[in-house]
Amino acid sequence: MRATQLLAALFSFVFVSANPYPENVVSSRPTHKRFFDVQGHRGGRGIAVENTLPGFAWGLIHGATTLEMDNGITKDGHVVVWHDESIEPYKCRDTAPAFPDDPDYPYVGKLIANMTLAQIKTLDCGSVRQTDYPLQLIFPGTQISTLQEVFDFVECADPEHQVLFNIESKIDAEQPNRTLAVSEFVTRQHKVFARSPYKNSITYQSFDWRTIISMKKLDRQILTSALVDELTVYGPERSTSPWLAGLRPDQFNGSTLGEQLAEAAKFISADILSPEATYPNGAMFTTKAMVARSHALGIKVKPWTVNDLNVADALLDWKVDGIITDFPDVLRRWAKQQALLVAPKYPKQRVLSCLQKHTS
Repeated sequence: MRATQLLAALFSFVFVSANPYPENVVSSRPTHKRFFDVQGHRGGRGIAVENTLPGFAWGLIHGATTLEMDNGITKDGHVVVWHDESIEPYKCRDTAPAFPDDPDYPYVGKLIANMTLAQIKTLDCGSVRQTDYPLQLIFPGTQISTLQEVFDFVECADPEHQVLFNIESKIDAEQPNRTLAVSEFVTRQHKVFARSPYKNSITYQSFDWRTIISMKKLDRQILTSALVDELTVYGPERSTSPWLAGLRPDQFNGSTLGEQLAEAAKFISADILSPEATYPNGAMFTTKAMVARSHALGIKVKPWTVNDLNVADALLDWKVDGIITDFPDVLRRWAKQQALLVAPKYPKQRVLSCLQKHTS
């Protein structure tokens, strides 16, 4: 690697902070970490409305190893589970203002960072089936949940605390006025992580590598995953991307982009590299060389979002450590056919009973 003083200054602070939560020790309780990691993307948005309690319920019912989800931060500082920076009309509907004559109403179209939790809780985000997912179950009246509410529901369905979580910070590195800052995301998310029985079962992922560096500085026990795709590798005309914390892949050793990204992920002390599986034209963005170099560096590889078993076959040949998919039910059946050890499904009646309890 052609190391520079700039890179050294960027990363040196990661190692100078002791864990401020010494009471959170690694649990000896067995978890799904022993299984091939079938991750339900946004719970499993091909099956049920994304990033909602019903979506996570069906992810558990279908045997997802890991529930993947996204976090935003509201104007009043609450960590909510939602993918988009704003409330999109093709996913949510207004119902009523949070209080009479609220000047912010209607809320659809507004940024989460500019809304309070009370305003967000009025939205119906379970009534609209997505065009790209015609088999998606809808659940009219479903609200956006806080991260704490998701943990509470899953603990009801999973009293042994075996399920894993992959939680993304939805921060906008290109348009910082659309989301809250890195420090807000990391500190507020970690506060919820630290008081959860699932604290040691969480992977923290982001396209904005500044948040990965900051989370490692705050708590070295949290596993981190460096997300990357073709749009975040470089800026326009191969300029330095705002997403990779000032790093450039071509500053690292490797004859291919994949190998360079593996080296860059190691440089920020990421535990996992989570690349886009394919380019939009179908060519592979994740490569055999990327996986091999990552493994040589002690980094796992878990590509996204894989909804094609031909792609899954190739990734398995390259020995990836898990796959993020919109269809965890299908990928789990495929994994069993490949003689991979897969997580058990959760009892349907128990999960649905917990869902009713936590949505009524």
